[in-house]
Amino acid sequence: MVDGSPVIAGIGVALPPRASQAELWDGFFSRHFQGATRGLAERIFANSGVQTRQAAVNPLLEDVSEWPTERRMRRYLVEALPLGKEAVGRALTDAGLAVGDIGLFVVCSCTGYATPGLDILLARDLAMSPDTQRMFVGHMGCYAALPGLGAAGDFVTARGRAALLLCAELTSLHLQPSATRMDTQQIVSHALFSDAAVAVVVAPAAGGPARPGAGARVGAGYAVREVAAVTDTSTADHMTWDVTDRGFRMGLSSKVPQVLAAHVGGLVDGVLDRHGLTRSEVDGWAVHPGGPRILNVVERELGLAADGLAASRATLAEHGNCSSPTSLLILDRLRRATRPAERIVMLAFGPGLTLYAALLQRAA
Repeated sequence: MVDGSPVIAGIGVALPPRASQAELWDGFFSRHFQGATRGLAERIFANSGVQTRQAAVNPLLEDVSEWPTERRMRRYLVEALPLGKEAVGRALTDAGLAVGDIGLFVVCSCTGYATPGLDILLARDLAMSPDTQRMFVGHMGCYAALPGLGAAGDFVTARGRAALLLCAELTSLHLQPSATRMDTQQIVSHALFSDAAVAVVVAPAAGGPARPGAGARVGAGYAVREVAAVTDTSTADHMTWDVTDRGFRMGLSSKVPQVLAAHVGGLVDGVLDRHGLTRSEVDGWAVHPGGPRILNVVERELGLAADGLAASRATLAEHGNCSSPTSLLILDRLRRATRPAERIVMLAFGPGLTLYAALLQRAA
């Protein structure tokens, strides 16, 4: 136990079918980007840091680029429900808890909307108790897992019951129409983004006070010591996610790394200072890989060793940028390492511009 902090007791991952970056380029995107745009797109794809990624709707098999948004939203539920259910089931098994132990179900997703939504439909399909509380976090993008984790942790601390967080994103549904003009933002988006669902169980620490209906307590996993954020609203237009008649469209300024450089050091040091720690005492860094430039900037600004972001780069290469589940994929990689990290700082970035950080410490 670490100061009675809520504990990440289980993680479950569910991934759609995988394709290599080379296959996606040769089989689809080399034709999708035309004229002078094609050469730029080929270079961006080659330098993306992505080797393989997942797609619930694979453009090699099904081109959705001209689909209206309504059709994409219908498909979202078809694909997201089984992925979410699989991830949740694996997380509960990993934690050794039953669905009846869950008091709060948090779902993060920015790639699809419906009412009833994933939270309600999965609660039904998983036979959650009617008194299970639910929270849906939408349109926060790549950093959503961290405020979701913070909300889950706060619930566990206040109520003494376990919470469940699910991040599920299907970026493949938002393939944009083919381009003949230079649109670097869309090329980068199509070169990086991927699909995934990751669920996390957050439970009371072993030895905590008993509450009615609290269910099991765990002593293993990672204690959530703090979740913190900083938002630079003067750069709100640097990262956007707009609903259009042809799906959701990404806007990504080339100035994003500069904004991160200005804020990431202060955010991280503030969190560590409050716990009497320094950067050198962190042996695990789960930094959201918004792209190679983002990782390079964070590495430089935090003065990390050459292998400090190895887990983030490996996750980008293997899975691409899956939006909100990505930082949880990195966390899962760090905890499964031969020598699991003792202290982990998670960092993720998104619209706002917003930077989120979480400090985790092995509980046992």
